Amino acid sequence: MFVVIDCGSTNTRLYLINDQAVISKNEIPVGVNSTAATGNNTALKEGIAAGFQQLLAQESLTLNDVRFAIASGMITSNLGLVEIPHLTAPVNIDDLATFARQYRDPAIFPVDIPVVFIPGIKNAPGKGGWEGIASLDLMRGEETQAIGVLSRYQPALPCTIIELGSTTKLIHIDAQGRLAGSMTSLSGQVYAAVLKETFIGSSVKSAEPQPDCFSEQIADAAYRSVQQSGLLRTILLTRFIQFSLDTQPAERKLFCEAAMAADDMKLFADAQQQGFDLNGEVIFVGNAQRCHIYQHMMKNVLGLTRPATLITARDEIDRLVVEGAGYIAARVELGQQG
Repeated sequence: MFVVIDCGSTNTRLYLINDQAVISKNEIPVGVNSTAATGNNTALKEGIAAGFQQLLAQESLTLNDVRFAIASGMITSNLGLVEIPHLTAPVNIDDLATFARQYRDPAIFPVDIPVVFIPGIKNAPGKGGWEGIASLDLMRGEETQAIGVLSRYQPALPCTIIELGSTTKLIHIDAQGRLAGSMTSLSGQVYAAVLKETFIGSSVKSAEPQPDCFSEQIADAAYRSVQQSGLLRTILLTRFIQFSLDTQPAERKLFCEAAMAADDMKLFADAQQQGFDLNGEVIFVGNAQRCHIYQHMMKNVLGLTRPATLITARDEIDRLVVEGAGYIAARVELGQQG
């Protein structure tokens, strides 16, 4: 029995695994943003340790019942519990296992159990200096999810995994099944901040539950507006639409999400210039409506018409992280301390 720790910017998920099955889950509202806000990782460390103990208590277990924990995501960044240097792409599953680091140190993780930390991946450097910044990219956590996608779905290679979460991240898998690089935008976090910190949020929220909707007409209107007037003007139009057109909150939410996707089409174009083969198999991971928006724009804007695999159920997305961590853990020799 072991525990998988998936640490992000605002939340951390912990999974208790027995015989490859998730028997319990605990999500806690703490991530590396707490370190950025306070200048130290005390809240993150204490929050994850408490969440770990809660996970065991849910199943009436003790530490003696668990062999180890394996952690990925921002927990291995300079804002996390211990910084593990990025590996340089291309990287395969054996590389991730070889360069994973193990600690049993209360100064790092205040629970007396071995913890395996999975490193992130960075793109190979292109042209040096400021002229080459277009090729720069990093991932922490997405590599584990990508391993889960490869093992569970076994897509034809080469392929592209598009993860739509707090960021939009394209991960290129080469013909050898290696993680060959990534391209990322901040669209998910910007969208969340716009809804939380500006009056745009009031235009997309409703007192009544509103199902997701998808309309090619609305998505295309958002794309045209971004091309003509830019992203910021288009986001503002979400507010103006409320008082000028007969629309529902769900339609305005779609318009705002589609604006983010329209701006991200530049990211897709950059990825193609960096050698990503978007004509191969494409796997979307994330919210169903966002996946449909991006799939539509890839077809209409980039002319990419190949059918895509959409992984949208929360439990299934969780399963990718768990399986990816499990496959990496199976290749790690426990007891080799970092």
